[in-house]
Amino acid sequence: MSQPVNTNLAQQLNGIALAYLGDGVYEVFVRQHLLELGFSKPNQLQKRAVHYVSAKAQAFLIQTMLAQGVLTATEISIFHRGRNAKSYTKAKNASVTTYRQSTGFEAVFGYLKLAAATERITELAQWCITTIEAAEAAEGEQNHEE
Repeated sequence: MSQPVNTNLAQQLNGIALAYLGDGVYEVFVRQHLLELGFSKPNQLQKRAVHYVSAKAQAFLIQTMLAQGVLTATEISIFHRGRNAKSYTKAKNASVTTYRQSTGFEAVFGYLKLAAATERITELAQWCITTIEAAEAAEGEQNHEE
């Protein structure tokens, strides 16, 4: 494996390229988390991972990050670059807006990986996992009360 790419290159890459890398970076954290929770069957893992990595989940996460001031000014700029990038692929199960927001979310992780910001990646990934699980718990309580 090569040495981490410098921040200069990360600044030069387009949002789609950053999102391509960021998708894998975030997915690794989710996969490890699910294994640590005791999921081991591929079907279970895939079904559960969707709760964290779907375009809908990622759009929810980035909106929450922005609302709560979780991101730095640079990360917000990278999100905008990813969100606004011209994509030639279509979202399978998401609106164009949701898909673009998830692309921006992934671009942030791709940028941080290229910038070798390992601690920040871990911090954001853990925040995302905790946020998804809290939202699901709240939704479960709400459904239980009805």
